[in-house]
This record gives sequence, C-alpha cells and structure tokens, in this order.
Amino acid sequence: MYNPNRTWCQSLHWPGTWPLFARGSWDLPEPVSRPILVMVSGLPGTGKSYFCRALAQRLPSVIVETDVLRKLLFSSPCHTQAENRRLFNACHRLVEELLQKGIRVILDATNLSEGHREQLYHIAEKMEAKLIIVRVEATPEAVRQRLEERRQKANGGDHSDADWSVYQRMKGSVEAISRPHFAVDTTRDIGPVLDKVVREARR
Repeated sequence: MYNPNRTWCQSLHWPGTWPLFARGSWDLPEPVSRPILVMVSGLPGTGKSYFCRALAQRLPSVIVETDVLRKLLFSSPCHTQAENRRLFNACHRLVEELLQKGIRVILDATNLSEGHREQLYHIAEKMEAKLIIVRVEATPEAVRQRLEERRQKANGGDHSDADWSVYQRMKGSVEAISRPHFAVDTTRDIGPVLDKVVREARR
C-alpha cells in the first residue's frame, strides 16, 4: 500500500540491484499520463522535508530525499565534491527512472545553484514531465532553533546532518531561481502554497 510519509530512498536496498522498482514490487502511487517533478530548493533547516511530506499527503508522489540516499551510499558521509557528484548522479537517475514510469516525484534536496537545477530542468524536459519549483525558506532565527533541536534530539525521523555552521556556509552559495516558482515560508501557514502547488499539478 502506498504510504505518502515514506520516502522512496528508505525503500531502496543500496547498493543491491539498482532498478528494483522496475519489478513493480514497491508501494508506489498510481502512474499518471503526464508525470510531475516537484523540485524543492532551500537551505538546511528551512523545512523542506516538512513541506514535501505535507505535499505528498495531498498529491500522491514519491519523495526522493537526498539526505536518506547519502546515508545509504556512504557509511560516514563527509560532503566532499566527489561524494556530492556520486550522490546527485544517483539521485538524478532515480528521478528520471521514476518519471519514465509515470510516477510523480518530489525531490527533497537543497538545489541551491542554478547549475544543479539546470540538470533537473533537462530531466523534466527529456521525460516530458511537468516541472514545479518551490523555494522553501524560514527566518534565520527559526532555522537556528530547529537545527539546535535536531542536534539535541537526534531525531530518527530527520536524516540531515546539517548544523548551524553548515547553514551559514551554504547560505553564500544560494543562487536566484531563473524560472517561475512558488515560495513558502515554513514559519507561517504552508496551506495556501500547498493549495497552489496541487492546483498547478492538476492543471
């Protein structure tokens, strides 16, 4: 049975057989005639995973979460450039294969640079998928509090290792999104933006 609270990467037995989902044995949502790629962009602690899970409750989709996939690929992640390249190559391949099967995908990743986003634009075009971009943000005060709570609780439901120092370092690498997109502040009610994204997805 399809579970919107389960990220796709939690279902993968990595590095086992890559195209496991091709066997049709996973709890995927029903395929659609034109798949959708919802690309989320935002710094650590801004509430990307929170938004993605809320969206999946309303729009049956597979959540591909890079924080989960990183830990499946690397026993001791160190966030090097080589590690990131391998991670995003695997992530993009997974997104592409899911879209090819007609499955809606929500990509839960920072996606801060336009160069990285361009690769996803290309995948959406290649797969003839509808692309929806959502920029997720929160005040620095809220982010710092969330990251500190994450560190203290070591919450098993949160797979990110990012802390306040990572947030500060990555903040300088944020690039403007060149394409039309939605923006959501997760310190406020996210309902109105969820409504807009779902309407756009169903148009």
